[in-house]
Amino acid sequence: MSGQTPSKAHLHKPILSSKFPVGYAVGGSHCGVKKDASVNDLALVVSTTDAPASAAACFTRNAFKAAPVLVSQEVLEKNGGRARAIVVNSGCANAVTGTQGMKDAWAMLRETDKAVLSSKGGANPSTLVMSTGVIGQTLPIAKILDGIRASAGKLGSDFAAWEQAAKAFMTTDTFPKMVARTFTLGEVTYRMAGIAKGAGMIHPDMAPALPHATLLGCVVTDAAVAPKALQKALAYAVDRSFNSISVDGDMSTNDTIVALANGAAGGKELTAEDPAFPVFQEELKDFTVQLAQLVVRDGEGATKFVTVSVKNAPTYEDAHKIASKISTSALVKTALFGEDANWGRVLAATGSVPLSNGAAIDTTKVNVTFIPSDGTARLPLLVNGEPEKVDEERAKEILSLEDIEVEVDLGLGSQEAKYWTCDLSYDYVKINGDYRS
Repeated sequence: MSGQTPSKAHLHKPILSSKFPVGYAVGGSHCGVKKDASVNDLALVVSTTDAPASAAACFTRNAFKAAPVLVSQEVLEKNGGRARAIVVNSGCANAVTGTQGMKDAWAMLRETDKAVLSSKGGANPSTLVMSTGVIGQTLPIAKILDGIRASAGKLGSDFAAWEQAAKAFMTTDTFPKMVARTFTLGEVTYRMAGIAKGAGMIHPDMAPALPHATLLGCVVTDAAVAPKALQKALAYAVDRSFNSISVDGDMSTNDTIVALANGAAGGKELTAEDPAFPVFQEELKDFTVQLAQLVVRDGEGATKFVTVSVKNAPTYEDAHKIASKISTSALVKTALFGEDANWGRVLAATGSVPLSNGAAIDTTKVNVTFIPSDGTARLPLLVNGEPEKVDEERAKEILSLEDIEVEVDLGLGSQEAKYWTCDLSYDYVKINGDYRS
């Protein structure tokens, strides 16, 4: 246990420009929300196709939803799941900012519509808004609007443009989080790209927009996907990715994941009834898992990336709730930081979660295991409710690795869920003790 947060620079690598979806123009710049003029704080992501892109979103369930969340929800509802652009600022969350906050979020939307979409026509607002940063402070809106106008003519579609956009999402993040990949539906190859931000105040619980420090993310594809199908796929993906990560157990007022599908690569529009829809849904899920894991790896002060697997539960919801409880336990997370094989804390967290439908945990069937990431032997800690004689030196070897898996087998069913979390270190307290200064 060194107490020093390791560098995360190796997690940001160049991506071939050919992997980014066609029909999008993006960029990032400094407009003045942040004091440091060398740091980006404004991003634009624009679909350049003639018709609006299909759009879907999942938003925080926090009662104090930020102004950009409320505005973006309204836009999606008015447009029937269509949008043309996303505007993002970092440095100020525009959350709990009252009437002025709503006016500022709408101003960002209208200025983006005017600056980059004026030639596209359409009476309805077409931009989705996201903000991240300190809660309870109003935006320097004049600076942001000037930045939108200045950035509109400088957007690009290559890796450099995407990287600048990703940097504009960042607050306490130590590296820009980007993923891009290709996938095939039928005989057509499509591309998908995404940006995420988040390092603290990370324990999302996001609900779909239409059917039913902060984490922000956008995923865009050049596949043609109907709005309802895109929303269904995104809700499925987010539940198994962004809703399955935790850094510190705190849900933000601004959590938002947006998806756009503009159809620029051709092919027929995919619906939820199409035989290829499950393939797309799994592609989106795998993609968002990869993006969400980058958030955890960059957790404030984190020295460990921890996978919590709960197996053989009665329902997926039971497995997910238990995995969440383990992942948010301060006692578990501090033990992992201290490389202390205190598996009793894992068991206590497991047993504190009531199961659905009146089911009860059978303590004689529960197994707890540490699984090393280096391919060496697993270390059983509890077998069928009986404690194993633990080799403490071996346990410490496993817990000294950067990647660790904690597996809990309930022996009660066949459902499984995973959660991704990190340890809780001295640096986390330092970062958050003076965040506003």
